[in-house]
Amino acid sequence: MSPIVVDASVVAAAFFPEPHAKAARALLVSEAPLHAPDLVYPEVANVIWKRHGRGEISGSEADDLLSDVMGLPLEITPSDQVLGAALELAMRTGRTVYDCLYVALAIRLNVKMVSGDKRLVNALARGPLAGCVAWLGDTE
Repeated sequence: MSPIVVDASVVAAAFFPEPHAKAARALLVSEAPLHAPDLVYPEVANVIWKRHGRGEISGSEADDLLSDVMGLPLEITPSDQVLGAALELAMRTGRTVYDCLYVALAIRLNVKMVSGDKRLVNALARGPLAGCVAWLGDTE
């Protein structure tokens, strides 16, 4: 399989009962080399924190989930290596620098970025970045 960049929405979907959770899990255990900027860890930890705050998971479940996330076979790129490109993309597209870190990494690696954020994918798919992004729901 071809390498891909996965964003935090894909990783989070694999661990929680969300739409396309099955597709996210399948992607994370596939043979495809998986890439992400180091931002993926704090973003997913924030999702875990929110779920804990809403009483959906216990503290020990939160700890276990974070451990599982940290054990995923992700090839991590330090954010500072794509930060300038991400800022440029954010200014050009009106998307957040956070989201554009993933897109910038996909461009750098010449691969697609898969996201569970349909609004993000739709916004970017209408322009010159269409070939860089894919929606998780389309991988099913």
